[in-house]
Amino acid sequence: MTASKEVFITNIHGLHTRPVMKFVDTASRFHSEIKVHKGGAEPADADGKSVMQMIILAAEAGTPLRIDAEGDDADEAVKQLAELVESKFGED
Repeated sequence: MTASKEVFITNIHGLHTRPVMKFVDTASRFHSEIKVHKGGAEPADADGKSVMQMIILAAEAGTPLRIDAEGDDADEAVKQLAELVESKFGED
């Protein structure tokens, strides 16, 4: 099973350490493989369960991200991760 959703980074400080930790903690609860594709001027891909890869994305406010998951719990993984991003990681 695969699932995918496009979201935008909307918190003021972008994807810095605290939101990355929340994202990776949430992603790690799922069995599915989770990939994050950063769109925009400097596209990049990251393993959604890797703190270092997610930080290297350097996604600022307004950056589009596509969350892709593949596995038995892909739908729920994408749903929860998208909700986390859309909630501005609880920051603003």
